[in-house]
Amino acid sequence: MIKKVLCFSNPAYLSLQNAQLVLKLPEVEKNSTFRSSFKQNATRTIPIEDIGVVVLDNKQITLTQGLLESLLENNCAVITCDERHLPVGLMLPLEGNTIQNERFRSQLDASLPLKKQLWQQTVQCKIRNQAAVLQRVYNETADNMLAWSQLVKSGDSTNLEGRAAAFYWKQVFIDSPHFIRGRKGEPPNNLLNYGYAIVRAIVARALVSSGLLPTLGIHHHNRYNAYCLADDIMEPYRPYVDIKILEILEQGIEHDELSKECKQMLLSIPVMDVSINGQTSPLMLAVTQTTASLVKCFNGESRKIIYPEL
Repeated sequence: MIKKVLCFSNPAYLSLQNAQLVLKLPEVEKNSTFRSSFKQNATRTIPIEDIGVVVLDNKQITLTQGLLESLLENNCAVITCDERHLPVGLMLPLEGNTIQNERFRSQLDASLPLKKQLWQQTVQCKIRNQAAVLQRVYNETADNMLAWSQLVKSGDSTNLEGRAAAFYWKQVFIDSPHFIRGRKGEPPNNLLNYGYAIVRAIVARALVSSGLLPTLGIHHHNRYNAYCLADDIMEPYRPYVDIKILEILEQGIEHDELSKECKQMLLSIPVMDVSINGQTSPLMLAVTQTTASLVKCFNGESRKIIYPEL
């Protein structure tokens, strides 16, 4: 079952009742245009078990502790946004799997050669998917990137990921020749930041559900980053965000600010069809296949992590 991604961008009161998220919007008491006053009881309920990600994007949102507890107990990721409508916080459950302790230990005991091999596979897939994005843009094969993907060594010791990224960002947004990728850069960086944050939350949620620690990465190891493993595993999924943003640009949608239309399109990323393990699957379900394959790698059952291919 595909979980819902909910984004609340207006003032709202969120609470819990009968295992349902209850949404109440501010009530309108009077309307100066009409003589008669009116009152709207704008209430909606959504089953907690159907929710996978909640995005809180308004400073006038109130939610109850009971609701927050229920969301986390059902392995839901909760994202908070800042005044620029960009995600700044992510909350995940502490327990997401019945044999979590066992999987933590296998993750902690993973050998350095294994982690280097997994990072090699991750970079190879990311570069191949970036090449597929460029092929869609230019309608011709990015042979240099495909060649680089085959040359990636264990642990990506020659940093072909960085070389491919430098080439990729100069080519992908052909209508923005001066584009420079950066979190605080000019649009469409705002769209990239928002889309990547959604994917990061989905990956982190899937890792917790698989009984893994999202903090301990196979490559990323920033001491201040609580989601190093999520940042590792999401790399091959980033090009799917890029594809969605290219659709926004092609449709001529205003994107200097994160409009409601832009958000709606980016919030559809979890249900994008991706090809993984020879089958078509929604991206959110594909991520669970990836994290499940990672568990097998840590357990010694496999040496290959399964990623989607564009």
